[in-house]
Amino acid sequence: MLIDEEFINSKIIDEYKNLLSSKLNEKRYYHSLCVADEAKRLADLYGADRNKAYLAGLLHDITKNSSESEHLQIFKAFGIILTDVERSAEKLWHAISGAAYVRHFLDIDDEEIIGAIRYHTTARENMTKLQSVLYLADFTSADRDYDDVDIMRKLAYESEDKALLYALEYTIKELLEKGAAVHPDTVSAYNYTVLKGKTYEI
Repeated sequence: MLIDEEFINSKIIDEYKNLLSSKLNEKRYYHSLCVADEAKRLADLYGADRNKAYLAGLLHDITKNSSESEHLQIFKAFGIILTDVERSAEKLWHAISGAAYVRHFLDIDDEEIIGAIRYHTTARENMTKLQSVLYLADFTSADRDYDDVDIMRKLAYESEDKALLYALEYTIKELLEKGAAVHPDTVSAYNYTVLKGKTYEI
């Protein structure tokens, strides 16, 4: 599937928006529109594909308001086996089920978009530009109003790496304060970002 400017401005996008409005509550639908716009801006800044960024942002939370049984049906249908950490944190499920939904129900076979949706919550080691864009767009979209959002937005427009590090630190700290497990992908993303570009002699 060719994701270009013509595609982004096509009736298909209107159909996706109609689908989202039927699957998401009003707040989550508005968030999806905001993330799509922010992802496009960050893609231009970081050198990612702006059209893919917009589409990934639009669809990233497509299963966010799905019920537990709907998530489990998708996992079962497509042979997805959750880890212990993933089973313990239902808030992670929508990234996993959402990637599967976009691939199998919307027939979007672009691996960059699928990967960005899959890792937009946990991040991962050595993310692609598009994965990084969506991860940060989810933190900095216009609808976000958490305490550190102004710092995050400032960093996102100054340095991709600094913004990633701050976002990962923020996430890990929040999980630790709640006594929740930290997904191994998040830990790996943090370690990779901290060590990026550094060399050590033994």
